[in-house]
Amino acid sequence: MKNTALTDVHIALGAKMVPFAGYNMPVQYEGVIAEHETVRNGVGVFDVSHMGEFVLKGPNALALIQKFSSNDASVLFDGKAQYSCMPNGKGGIVDDLIIYRVNAEEYFIVVNASNIEKDWNWMSSHNDMGVDMHNLSDQYSLLAIQGPKAAEAMQALTDVDLTNMVYYTFTHGTFAGVENVMISATGYTGSGGFEIYVKNEDVKHVWDKVFEAGASFGIKPIGLAARDTLRLEMGFCLYGNDIDDTTSPLEAGLGWITKFTKDFVDSDFLKNQKETGLTRKLVAFEMVDRGIPRHDYPILDASGAVIGKVTSGTMSPTMKLGIGLGYVTVDHSTLDSEIFIEIREKGIKAKVVKLPFYKK
Repeated sequence: MKNTALTDVHIALGAKMVPFAGYNMPVQYEGVIAEHETVRNGVGVFDVSHMGEFVLKGPNALALIQKFSSNDASVLFDGKAQYSCMPNGKGGIVDDLIIYRVNAEEYFIVVNASNIEKDWNWMSSHNDMGVDMHNLSDQYSLLAIQGPKAAEAMQALTDVDLTNMVYYTFTHGTFAGVENVMISATGYTGSGGFEIYVKNEDVKHVWDKVFEAGASFGIKPIGLAARDTLRLEMGFCLYGNDIDDTTSPLEAGLGWITKFTKDFVDSDFLKNQKETGLTRKLVAFEMVDRGIPRHDYPILDASGAVIGKVTSGTMSPTMKLGIGLGYVTVDHSTLDSEIFIEIREKGIKAKVVKLPFYKK
């Protein structure tokens, strides 16, 4: 099992450590609800250094990205980021990812920790155009500083105007005295903030400075359990739960990142799927009756017939009720549809709702 450069720091802070995507990661410190509320109302810091980072360089870098990615990266400009996914050639998804355009011939790509090798091999298998590829995953650490007070708390550490950073943009600058740090506003919590990409040898210094600067704002370290409840309240997909090699981007509600203005892996299949119609869809639901939905719980119709399954579920710390995502047959996917979640062999009533669950 791999450690991040900050593993010893988390252990010293009393974090509960668990194996996650091949890494020894902090799942919680003081508790999920307290950490969730810290990010919603103040500022918290996640060590997400397990994520993968690739750099693609050369005159054909964009052409390669256009080939393996469902979104249209040609609309990117320097300093702009884009959410996308990689279809797998069989109607499913290899991974979801974020593409950052550094310049016309250099792109920085961030992938999920559990898929680093798989994604690298997939991209490499399509690189028949001489693109210079670098896997920097073992060299970089990543801190996600999230919450409505993040920009104010961190401004003293950088000349970059954090308050006015637009969502899904990034820049390079000095941060906490370290030069050429990549700072991005591509958060996964729905409460604002930004991410700091820094070399492993600099991350302990940056971590310490972040906590010094944030002390008067009540900054706290946050574990992966709260990251999951925060992203679920926003309805953001998690690879391995809500999307995987068996789910198409259209079924997962990711039609907005599936652009048929170009040819890409699976574009013909997905175009046909869109035209002929889906048989199932990923929906968001809230519990009407008391109960907490969990991953893989069956979803039933009123007669008790299985119509799908829960992919993500929790008790929402903000809303104080059970929420979840799950695939259901198309005829049960419209807003306000009544569905039932099987919990301890009983069908507990829920209804299909519009995302996000969390409204600011």
